Amino acid sequence: MTPPADRRAPRTGLALRVQREWQRRGLFAYSLLPAAWLFGAIAAARRCAFRHGWLTRHRLPVPVVVVGNVTVGGTGKTPTVVALSKALAAAGHRPGVVSRGYGARIDRPRLVDATADARDVGDEPLLIARLSGVPLAVSPDRVAAARLLLDAHPDVDVLICDDGLQHYRLERDVELVVFDHRLGGNGLLLPAGPLREPLGRHRDASLINDPFGAALPDWPDTFRLTLQDGAAWNLSDPSRRRPVPDFIGQDVLAAAGIGAPERFFATLRTRGLQPRTLALPDHYPFDDDPFGADPAEAILITEKDAVKCAGMRDARLWAVPVEARLDARLIALVVEKIRGCTVA
Repeated sequence: MTPPADRRAPRTGLALRVQREWQRRGLFAYSLLPAAWLFGAIAAARRCAFRHGWLTRHRLPVPVVVVGNVTVGGTGKTPTVVALSKALAAAGHRPGVVSRGYGARIDRPRLVDATADARDVGDEPLLIARLSGVPLAVSPDRVAAARLLLDAHPDVDVLICDDGLQHYRLERDVELVVFDHRLGGNGLLLPAGPLREPLGRHRDASLINDPFGAALPDWPDTFRLTLQDGAAWNLSDPSRRRPVPDFIGQDVLAAAGIGAPERFFATLRTRGLQPRTLALPDHYPFDDDPFGADPAEAILITEKDAVKCAGMRDARLWAVPVEARLDARLIALVVEKIRGCTVA
């Protein structure tokens, strides 16, 4: 049987075409400039309202570190949050995490533990809870999530906000902005470009997640974010582990329902694999099985996808873990800022 060609879900194929347009200033971008100006004016008015106190900001009794992005799509925030929580714990702090729980059925703030269902709390929060072991709460209202977490875990002395850079209701003490190899694209605001906010907005540090190793941009306080893959584990029997290069020579399908699936595929190729690929929409729920008819000998997926595939009985499924390596200077910068901040 001839293996099928690389595939993309229709919505993801459209998203990838838009992302390519966002990397240049062509007809697509220029035709959408009026909408981008309107978007920018509304966003600026909202920031101004919070800055001048016309809209209320909430100060928590512990320092808050926001890990977010100013661009649309995945950049590597989740492994960054996991690594930062571990680094702060190693520095003597007791961190907790708050997250929106995108795509989950959340009607009230709730605590998350490793046994939760991704459909109830979101795939990224569940993965963070499992990998970091720190207290975590989810809600679209991050202020409410933070208060619930602090009530339940009064020993927490610093909060990491997963995403939420534009959630201005929550006062923050440190802002870390994560970029991937696309950086700020064409430098234009939505929908003409990928930016949610101007590229020059304030931040305490920029983290660049670029698997291709390009030179860092000449921005203040910029650090390289290195994502290191580990041995794949089998979803049917998690005790089974295989280094990724062990799959060389097999008919491998690589599938990813993340913001930038091509980055996952590129990582596998750097390890010597030549997989066929299946790009799925970000936060793909896996309510159906997209792999059943595929003849692959092995199927490699991300851990973010793996938390939603627990019900699948397919011994070909292997999850590839990714660990972020943070620059020691970045960790020192964050520790210095949170220890010097004034809280409520």
